[in-house]
Amino acid sequence: MMRSNAVWLPNVFNDFFATAFVPKTNATAPAINVKECDEAYTVELAAPGMKKENFDVHINDEGNLVVKMEQKQEQKEEEKDTRYLRHEFSYSKYERTLILPDDVNKELISAKVEDGVLTVGLPKLVEEKVKVSRQISID
Repeated sequence: MMRSNAVWLPNVFNDFFATAFVPKTNATAPAINVKECDEAYTVELAAPGMKKENFDVHINDEGNLVVKMEQKQEQKEEEKDTRYLRHEFSYSKYERTLILPDDVNKELISAKVEDGVLTVGLPKLVEEKVKVSRQISID
């Protein structure tokens, strides 16, 4: 009885290439932190190797914060005597919608990318305190 190569061949190569040097690809979401202080909320999203061109940050029609991230990489090798046993293109796409608290000033939201981290600043609305002290007249 002859065994088909189509069944075992991909597993052999998957096991061979899934080492510490060539880890298996996985589609996990980037890590996200949300901090709060008296003046603002801060959202931090881990994005190693990403540039500001890879992001789209906006407020949607429902007033929620939407963070989109997309990166495409293709490594081209021009070797004529080489054939691919496994060739993976790098493509990352991520989208997350965050429901904003009512006290966020949506007009002053800012975002920046630095050292592999997207930071979105969500300043809080400043409530003007009404003075309650006053002179009361005596009748």
